[in-house]
Amino acid sequence: MKITELKIENLVRYKDQVYSLTEVYQQENAEYNVKIKNRKESLSVSAKLIKPLKINEFWLLKFGFIKTFASNHIVRFERPKESLKFDIDHDNLHSMSGLKLYGNSVNCKYVHQFQNLFCFLFGRDII
Repeated sequence: MKITELKIENLVRYKDQVYSLTEVYQQENAEYNVKIKNRKESLSVSAKLIKPLKINEFWLLKFGFIKTFASNHIVRFERPKESLKFDIDHDNLHSMSGLKLYGNSVNCKYVHQFQNLFCFLFGRDII
């Protein structure tokens, strides 16, 4: 995950907990640090230590998607208002997995990528 991919309020993982990004700053040694927070704490850590959150069923439901189809091979989630679909392929055939926007596949496998894309396309945060 590149620091340039992140924006304030993106959700990230640090030590197996979910945090919201509140600030990005650069130290004198040119290394990036971030400030992150969750309900329990606020921290300042090296940007190298935060990790992306992979999109899964939990996050899709949290983002307002509805499960519309399920088989042994694929599960489809939809957010009809914005014509968004997300397929999770249980067979790991990458050509079938991922976000579909108006029928086009979009490379988006992490929560922060989806948050940024949603904000860019619809002018508002997803959560």
